[in-house]
Amino acid sequence: MPVLSVTSCCLRFAVAAVIALGFCFSLAAEAKAKKPGAILNVWPLVGGSPDGGEAFRILYQSTGLKGEPIEVSGAIYIPPGAPPAGGRNVIAYGHPTSGVVEKCAPSLMPDNAGLIWGIKSMLAKGYIVVATDYPGLGTPGIHPYLIGVSEGRAVLDSVRAAIALPRSGASNRFVLWGHSQGGHAVLYAGEMAKSYAPELKLVGVAAAAPATYLAELFNADKSSSAGKELTAMAIWSWANLYGYPASSLVEPNAMNVYKTMAHDCIESVPQFEALDKAERPLEKEKFLKANPAKTEPWSSIMKRNSPGQKPAGAPVFLAQGTADTIVRPYITKQFGKALCKQGAKVMFVEMPGVTHTFAAKSSVAAALTWMGDRFRGAPAPNSCGR
Repeated sequence: MPVLSVTSCCLRFAVAAVIALGFCFSLAAEAKAKKPGAILNVWPLVGGSPDGGEAFRILYQSTGLKGEPIEVSGAIYIPPGAPPAGGRNVIAYGHPTSGVVEKCAPSLMPDNAGLIWGIKSMLAKGYIVVATDYPGLGTPGIHPYLIGVSEGRAVLDSVRAAIALPRSGASNRFVLWGHSQGGHAVLYAGEMAKSYAPELKLVGVAAAAPATYLAELFNADKSSSAGKELTAMAIWSWANLYGYPASSLVEPNAMNVYKTMAHDCIESVPQFEALDKAERPLEKEKFLKANPAKTEPWSSIMKRNSPGQKPAGAPVFLAQGTADTIVRPYITKQFGKALCKQGAKVMFVEMPGVTHTFAAKSSVAAALTWMGDRFRGAPAPNSCGR
């Protein structure tokens, strides 16, 4: 996707009546700098902001798996009014699985804000919310699904992009908040923050029903329809990313359905619920020849991309529903205990009867209270040892 020239940028914004001429010159300068987090393009966000503030779809610079510069898209929400002294605190949001192909970017969906539980409360508290699409969603290329380094860089560079966006008033203080795949993304971003983005000040990492120990999760879900759909997305992504043949895993009779499912997008809460309820096409089909969690090279990919192999980087908030059949509660508890052994301060919130789809919805109020305390510098609560 080409970077707009100063002239075309200003023309686009003049037509849209979004922002002033000086903003366009700033965008051109950022793009020319070619630093991670540099703003490359900005559009009005479809659906706008839920609170009367500003909302944009952004294209920003990040770093690919080989260290090369790449373009990543996302959305940013800026509260109305002037920023406080010291700037606005930032919440970097990692979204749950939306798909693995370009068209599945949340920022392209009609109501991106409607997929971020609690966003009105976040904006009311004066926080900027920035939500990456991850590489390969909304931009050309293969989406590295559940590849931790890719997700983590995209999340951290979204914070840099929020700071670089003129008029945002963003400070360098931020928390990470993610659900499912987004929980995986923010856990990795927390581990990488100090080395990859040392100029940023991470104060906390919050995750609802995060994907953690990938081999255990895939093994636990391999027979369910929802597990088959997510496995299809993972195999398609990894096969195309690394050049491994999907036919080594997928049954010949299931290949057409596998390809169709791998290109599906999950665009709304009802579609997430359908996934949660296993209302999917591979429900009764024999899908795999072998268990990828126990078959190379797939099992090594899962092992390499399971978070927790490095320090968490900040205090951690973990929320998990007991009725979750996609991210099994015992796996999240196991992960939390491992963080405790590393010396992390972990607040664990168990939600009786809550399914995977609504893990973020049911925990966001507690998470926001926890985030506010981290921004204030209050001592982090610790469930370890309980």
